[in-house]
Amino acid sequence: EQGSQQAQGEVLEVELEGLLRAQFPLDQIEPVPKGVHGGDVLQRVRNDLGQICGTILWESKRTKTWQDGWLTKLRDDGRAAKADAVGLMSVTMPSDICTFGHRDGVWVTSRDCVMGVATALRSALIQVAEARRAMQGQQGKMELVYHYLAGPQFRQRVEAIVEAFTA
Repeated sequence: EQGSQQAQGEVLEVELEGLLRAQFPLDQIEPVPKGVHGGDVLQRVRNDLGQICGTILWESKRTKTWQDGWLTKLRDDGRAAKADAVGLMSVTMPSDICTFGHRDGVWVTSRDCVMGVATALRSALIQVAEARRAMQGQQGKMELVYHYLAGPQFRQRVEAIVEAFTA
């Protein structure tokens, strides 16, 4: 029986991996090897340019009863994997979550909603990465503008414009 339950769980893992690969062909989808602590699937999110924007660690559960301990373990596994987000796809949901929700730092989702949750998480990671890239070098640019505005070149240029206008 134990082997059968383990095999059923592995089928769900493979299914999740296949769904993610089919839906997000640009992303790097890697199964977490058996015997290694961590979730089941690591999804490295990539934008249209192929740049990595973040990672999502996925765990899948096919059991008859919900266990809150899964959340703590998955959160710890996510930290170890340096994942930006962690998701748990479960056949059995906690009593306070019907289809999907965020609980204790983990996105919990039913099998039917996993692709919607994955799409939303992926989109958020891409937007955050784009914002970070836009902020890179901003401090240096601000310093250059300040030095130009406070320097003699800008003053002389404004004086020349004012003199030409007055004349």
